[in-house]
Parts: sequence; C-alpha cells; structure tokens
Amino acid sequence: MLELKSVNQYYGESHTLWDLDFNVAEGECSVLMGRNGVGKTTLLDCVMGHNPIKAGQILFQGEDISKLSVEKRPYVGIGYVPQGRQIFPLMTVEENLQIGLPVLPRAKRKIPDYIFDLFPVLKEMLNRRGGDLSGGQQQQLAIARALVVDPKMLILDEPTEGIQPNIVQQIGDIIRKLNEELCLTVLLVEQKLPFARKVGDSFTLLDRGRNVASGAMTSLDDSLVSKYLTV
Repeated sequence: MLELKSVNQYYGESHTLWDLDFNVAEGECSVLMGRNGVGKTTLLDCVMGHNPIKAGQILFQGEDISKLSVEKRPYVGIGYVPQGRQIFPLMTVEENLQIGLPVLPRAKRKIPDYIFDLFPVLKEMLNRRGGDLSGGQQQQLAIARALVVDPKMLILDEPTEGIQPNIVQQIGDIIRKLNEELCLTVLLVEQKLPFARKVGDSFTLLDRGRNVASGAMTSLDDSLVSKYLTV
C-alpha cells in the first residue's frame, strides 16, 4: 500500500535518509523502530509532505505522491497522528474532530458514530476544550481526529509517549481493532518493544537513515534488539 523507493532526504547539509527502501503491505500493522535520531519521524514527515525528498519515490496505492503538497496528502487516504498529538487546545473536542471533515465529500461531512464507540470518553467531553483534557484523552482525540477523514491508512508517531499505562493498553486494543476488524492498514512508530510486539504484524528497523532489517514481528529476535534498539 505504501512504498518508498530509494528515498534520500537532507536537512541542510545533513543527509538523513540514505537510499531508503520501505514498504507497508495493505491490511497489516507495520511498526517502524530504531533508536532516537535514526530518521523515523523524518520518514513520516516525508510521507506526509512536510519534508521534500531529494531523490526517490513515495508511492501510495501505486500512485506517486512524492510531489503532492502537504494539503493534498490526506485526500489520497492517509490519516496522520503526529508525535506530541498537536491538537488545538483552545478548540472544543467537537471542533477538533471537525477540522478534517472538508477532506470528505460534502454529503459525508459528519463525525462517524463508530468514533464514539471507540472513544466513549470523547462523547462525554464534546464541549470541553482540547487543552483541558488529560494527556491520554488528548491522544485519543488525536487518533479520533485522524480517523474522521475515513483514511485507508493510519500513521501514528509514538502514540504511547507520555501516556499512563491503562490508556496505553486501551490504545493498543484500539489499534488492533482498527486493523483486524475494520481492515485499516496501520503504520506505527514505537519505542516500547512490548507494545510493538503486541500490536505489530511486521517491523522495520532504521539505523542512521537506512533500513537495516525488516520482517514478520515474530522474527524480531534478541540479536536485532541488542544491535539496533538497546540504549
């Protein structure tokens, strides 16, 4: 569904992604892993158009989206939950959820009922300002906001960061439900190894901007963890 072919990206003179090949198969939950600073968020920013690539291709469902503007990327069917959530703190929960609706055809511009089945706490807090929610509630709001646009793929950048353990468990259950029951393809950047193993079907390891290992999650063994993930 998502494929990066020989992607190179720079920050100024710094070469951050090196001839990177990476793909996510339709229907799977794929986990992108690696130590801090190896290029995981940079890769996501390239997919979403925040960072232009110097060379290579980014394909989504076979279509080259490398040169699409940031504003156009959601229209192809990608929902994105950035690191740090980036909700609008002064807007209500309902207003945050409505932000992405213009992506949809006019007749479908309403918050789907299943959003509140997944996140019942948000229904109770529709009129609360986003900034008044707890960290865990804000993360649920960020995921719900990405789902409102009816994406074909959901990308999440470290959704468990700074979240209390009971909410982490809920987020893991929701990701599996979205993937298994609603057949939503998921790309997840995650540092917590037990969480990654719980929700992921496959993994890719980055090191210094390169894809150094990938495969089924069951093949992520201790030697790879020690070499590329242990601090």
